[in-house]
Amino acid sequence: MDHHAKITRRNFLKKAAGTAVGASLLPAIIPSAVWGATKNNLPNERITLGFIGLGKQGTYLLRGFLNTPGTHVLAVCDVDALKLKRAKDMVEKHYAEDQGKGHYHGCADYRDFRRVLARTDIDAVVIATPDHWHAIPVIEAAQAGKDIYCEKPLSLTLSEARQMVDAVRKYERVFQTGSMQRSDSKFRQACELVRNGYIGDIKSVRVSIATGFYNHPEDCFLPAEPKPEELDWDMWLGPAPYRPYNSILAPPISFTGFPAWRNYRDYSGGGMTDWGAHHFDIAQWGLGMDDTGPVEIIPPDGKDYKYLTYLYRNGVELTVDFEKNRILFTGTKGWVDVNRSYLHTWPENLATQQIKPNEIHLYRSSNHKEDWLQSIRDRSKPICDVEIGCRSVSVCHLGNIAVQLNRRLKWDPEKEVFVDDALANRLRFRSKRSPWRV
Repeated sequence: MDHHAKITRRNFLKKAAGTAVGASLLPAIIPSAVWGATKNNLPNERITLGFIGLGKQGTYLLRGFLNTPGTHVLAVCDVDALKLKRAKDMVEKHYAEDQGKGHYHGCADYRDFRRVLARTDIDAVVIATPDHWHAIPVIEAAQAGKDIYCEKPLSLTLSEARQMVDAVRKYERVFQTGSMQRSDSKFRQACELVRNGYIGDIKSVRVSIATGFYNHPEDCFLPAEPKPEELDWDMWLGPAPYRPYNSILAPPISFTGFPAWRNYRDYSGGGMTDWGAHHFDIAQWGLGMDDTGPVEIIPPDGKDYKYLTYLYRNGVELTVDFEKNRILFTGTKGWVDVNRSYLHTWPENLATQQIKPNEIHLYRSSNHKEDWLQSIRDRSKPICDVEIGCRSVSVCHLGNIAVQLNRRLKWDPEKEVFVDDALANRLRFRSKRSPWRV
């Protein structure tokens, strides 16, 4: 780690206090007793939160946690000053109304995530930045002793995913990957049917990904545009290669759609790491593959393989298309077809089949956020622990690499290396722009 990664709380705040901006942003500390008296929180259960990344998804998560009992948001962070103000105003309005007062001024706002991590009064952080900004804040949050909720997909690269697991384990943090389909009863029922043999031996899995993004990421050649005054563009890029600003990557606050940075290799992995991260997660849950992965990846060739294909050691074949949005498990005695709006089965009665007491019962969660918070209190692993996030995003990255190289690849899921393929193994890593690194 360079000095950016090793910065201490005392040195950082001492340096920050030396400037007018730094001094104005120093957090206002609210005594626990004050917030313990509110209708939603108890002193011995209140978990203090900081939010890093307040775009569309980050704002959605902020709103959700504000309305979740037992939490208190102390800080928000974003590289866009207008999005940052929107988040701060949301927090302070919520707590003012919660207390029945006209105003509240206890939420600090930062442009640099390290200032959030430097605060000893914050228990946990919620990270909803673009994907290229997941690994560094996660690893530094773990080092700072924070528990972590990080949006899917877990990482930009295969190597980052494993580094994130290692940091979370080393510092004994509670980590929830934002793959919230695991906290949906339809997906749990589907996977319990598969795991308990209700459709016989599993022969194949079809993952269908319908997305508004490119199926696989591309290099970015967007033209330069004038940079908005409110945006710290250099910080938005962070570890990614430098390129001029373009609003397709970081649109203004007035934009209501989804930013298209996910289309470009420097920042994300296309549709594969968008919906793919959700659906591969369920596929591996149903297969009982949470701690492993495929052993071979075959890109479509227009002949023998119409679809991107993964082969697992147990003989199961998983194929990917970009036509619908679902996961289809096919076995020797039936099938299970599931997405967020339905659970269809054959035989039909399986959809409502009660799993017997002596059969496999998967981790039950009905609320991803509350599950994480309870795991923080229990010091236990939540439903979508960092290792699960690592294995799910690895399937996405493996497919993207196979398509990029346009050749069949063999993968060792235990060692997490490609077999006898030096070029593919180099693509497990990505260089980072100085001074950022993990």
